[in-house]
Amino acid sequence: MMATSAGLPLLLSLLLLLLGQPRAGAGAHREAVVCAGNACYTAHWGRLSAAEAQLHCSKNGGNLATVRSEEEAWHIQRALTQLLESEVTLATWVGKFWIGLQREKGKCLDPSLPLKGFSWVGGGEDTLYTNWNKEVRSSCISRRCVSLLLYLSQPSHASHLPKWSESPCGSPTSPGSKIEGFVCKFSFKGMCQPLALGGPGWVNYTTPFNATSSSLEAVPFASAATVACGDREDGQEHYFMCREKAPDVFDWGNSGPLCISAQYGCSFNNGGCQQDCFEGGDGSFRCGCRPGFRLLDDLVTCASRNPCSSNPCRGAATCEQGPHGKSYMCHCPRGYQLDSSQRDCLDVDECQDSPCPQECVNTPGSFRCECWVGYEPGGPGEGACQDVDECAPGRSPCAQECTNTEGSFYCSCEKGYVLAGEDSTQCQDVDECADMENGLCDSLCLNTQGSFRCGCLPGWELGPDGVSCTPGPMSLAPPSGSPQGEDAGDREGKLVYSATVSRPTRGPEGTSKEAPTTKGPSLPRNAPITLAAPDVLAPSGPPGVWMEPSTHQAMATTGRAENTDEDSVAKQSDEGTDGQKLLLFYILGTVVAILLLLALALGLLVYRKRRAKREEEKEKKPQNAADSYSWAPERAESRALENQYSPTPGTDC
Repeated sequence: MMATSAGLPLLLSLLLLLLGQPRAGAGAHREAVVCAGNACYTAHWGRLSAAEAQLHCSKNGGNLATVRSEEEAWHIQRALTQLLESEVTLATWVGKFWIGLQREKGKCLDPSLPLKGFSWVGGGEDTLYTNWNKEVRSSCISRRCVSLLLYLSQPSHASHLPKWSESPCGSPTSPGSKIEGFVCKFSFKGMCQPLALGGPGWVNYTTPFNATSSSLEAVPFASAATVACGDREDGQEHYFMCREKAPDVFDWGNSGPLCISAQYGCSFNNGGCQQDCFEGGDGSFRCGCRPGFRLLDDLVTCASRNPCSSNPCRGAATCEQGPHGKSYMCHCPRGYQLDSSQRDCLDVDECQDSPCPQECVNTPGSFRCECWVGYEPGGPGEGACQDVDECAPGRSPCAQECTNTEGSFYCSCEKGYVLAGEDSTQCQDVDECADMENGLCDSLCLNTQGSFRCGCLPGWELGPDGVSCTPGPMSLAPPSGSPQGEDAGDREGKLVYSATVSRPTRGPEGTSKEAPTTKGPSLPRNAPITLAAPDVLAPSGPPGVWMEPSTHQAMATTGRAENTDEDSVAKQSDEGTDGQKLLLFYILGTVVAILLLLALALGLLVYRKRRAKREEEKEKKPQNAADSYSWAPERAESRALENQYSPTPGTDC
């Protein structure tokens, strides 16, 4: 029998809402809705950004669609196909529809994962299905979103699953390139079977997410149905609601087909029966089921006697029939376990049991082992991870010495150098001559790469200890004061003075007493010494002034011994002095030439200015005819009239 609006009070409030809903076929816009399993998918036109599309879905209680399995991908494809069929004409173009797969800003690409570091809007990163169109762009600086790529003008688009395309998520002013719409998903605790009509009439469903349709394959829980029997639109209407009758059992609360008619019997829509329809002799009929199925309480629907026939297990879980065919049990594949409902599977985090010797990374249904920094995977028989020899030839990052350690390394320097650089892999020379207060040499000190040399002024010889200076055969009396360098040089070849030090000597009795060593040649304090003066470094005696030890301890040499090393040092000193003098002459010559050019230019400038001034005065002076004559003085004329025979000028006689 059919139920009317005189049912539960809950139906009264719902009926008031339904009275304002347009019926299908009465000019209402067709919704692209597909319901299957425990979810409904809706496809929408709209050039929106991913955030705006998600907001539109969430207002009705859903999210942008997930595509976790191939089955779910086909459901979405059916919804998109319905949406495209609603358009009369479609140009030849490619369209994109947002789904709920996104990667937040700052999260980088992970090629080892199926979702490449993306995650579903509704939560979770695990998936058993992917369908990427091309390699995902490796970017961490912006938010990325995924859309379904459809070739809208092709007639076979419904037979191919759409590819996944990742791109920027767009903005309200710029939703994204080729974005044409989006797909929403709404999940429910259960579904009702569509209402069956045994005679002429129509059914219109209104879902909780405000979508209307007359051709749903499954109707979500809490949906309302409006039924009108007869061929005329003004026929009597009846209202029903999908309710939960028992755990995991949902129905409309009615029994038997709707709108039955003795005139049609089983000839119209199989009498509204799902499987078999049996007619009686008086024009009545009833529904029946095939072997292996049983008729449910609505007297229309048939259910398999196998409890697994209704697919009670979800996700990756598989159903196994229990004894006597009255119960079932869900099983999960390896790497998963049943959730609290015992009907779906959750990933098992194998890393909780520490199966790896070093690093463990959990993946959907499995895990993988990785090595720490400084280690690499070992070969067969070498263990899971082995140490990387950073000091191997061609790999060492150190400038001088490298010492490998377990999982790391450290650098060191030879004697005379210290570690330098931000990563302490470089070596820098130590300037042994820089410490003037505690100088290593008594007189002159020359810093070299990794070492130093001691030397003496002319007239002095290097002592047996290679540090102190002793008077030579032709040395002058030493002036007072002790030599001291002006400053410490920080480059090789710079000479500085070192303070004189006292050294112990032995007295006649064999006891040690403190006696000052003979001081080397001294200059006033802070007097600069350079290599430019040829008479400073030239030894007054035989060779032996300079000494270059292999370490910081200089070997003593005699003033009269023939030593090739000393001769080469003295020769290099003379060559360096000549070179510096030649350089000084070049500099002085250049300066003199420049000064001469400046003087010449200045003289030319002064001459031109004076000449221009004279020409300017000449142009300003007035011109007349008398300017070309020379006038004699008046006194000269009077004297010309005097008697030229007068013996006395100025008289007549």
